[in-house]
Amino acid sequence: MTKITINNNGPYKVTGEFEVFDENGNVVATKKTAYLCRCGASVNKPFCDGTHSKIGFDAAASAVPASAE
Repeated sequence: MTKITINNNGPYKVTGEFEVFDENGNVVATKKTAYLCRCGASVNKPFCDGTHSKIGFDAAASAVPASAE
């Protein structure tokens, strides 16, 4: 099972069995846990490098009600 946790004003934490692909369909190496950038400022995208705390990233909400696709 894959679990995605929304960290308050931080990255998405992904655990379990998953794969991350680049724009060309190549698998990007990951471990059993990955932190995906949510602020857009990481120099290690799609992974978080902690920049969110340096730029004062402030998410509107951890999950917006009724936003499910």
